[in-house]
Amino acid sequence: MAAARKVALVTGATSGIGKAAATALAGAGFEVIGTGRRTAHLTAPAGVTYLDLDVTSDESVASAVKQAIDRFGQIDVLVNNAGVGSTGAAEEFSITQTQDIFDINVYGVMRMIKAVLPHMRARRSGRIVNVSSLSGFVPSPFMTVYVATKHAVEGYAQSLDHEVREYGIRVVLVEPGPINTPFAGHSVEADTPMPLYAAGRRNYDELLEKNLSSGDDPAVVAKVIVAAATDRNPKLRRTAGRTAATINAVYSVAPARVFDRVIRRFNRMPS
Repeated sequence: MAAARKVALVTGATSGIGKAAATALAGAGFEVIGTGRRTAHLTAPAGVTYLDLDVTSDESVASAVKQAIDRFGQIDVLVNNAGVGSTGAAEEFSITQTQDIFDINVYGVMRMIKAVLPHMRARRSGRIVNVSSLSGFVPSPFMTVYVATKHAVEGYAQSLDHEVREYGIRVVLVEPGPINTPFAGHSVEADTPMPLYAAGRRNYDELLEKNLSSGDDPAVVAKVIVAAATDRNPKLRRTAGRTAATINAVYSVAPARVFDRVIRRFNRMPS
């Protein structure tokens, strides 16, 4: 039986941007299913039902989507927010560690989308909101593996949107800049650190801590996610937060050589 209200499923909804998005969608009138790896001991925000989900497991994804549909009758909006950061130079990450990060940030998104698409197609209606990053379209030194995952999600989402639009489904991107969350503490550190990158890594860690502590509140991103989920004619890409908007504006008009200098200056790197 279809739910009286629209239903949103938000991955990675137990903290940070995901929790703020789940709360905001509930406030906007959605029935919200928020997911996390272990939710039994957590108190869900008002209007949100927590459900265990591991986006790296085909079985867990299939089970969670089935439970959501069995309980609420439908999934109108999928918000792919679950993810993990990475800190370190590209050369410092083993291929195995890189694959693990891609398994969460990229293949996790793909698993979720593949699980909900048949249901959305059958209903000829659906919205898929992918939480990307400012790093989804600009370089971020010493976050190279994370950046690669976000670039992959952007290319996947933009192409997928054209494939499914005729079935009443839209796929969109939300691109936050620095947000005041525990992102740094939850990031994966490179497993084969090299002395020659130590100074650059320390510089990045200091810069990241500074940017996050002065970053926007997760509620800023949640507001953009709600707009992306509800707009009748959605925009493919939306930045979220002051820094993302500023960098995007510069990126849109600056020549490549000028923007390259902007990136190095922003990241406190030698000219």
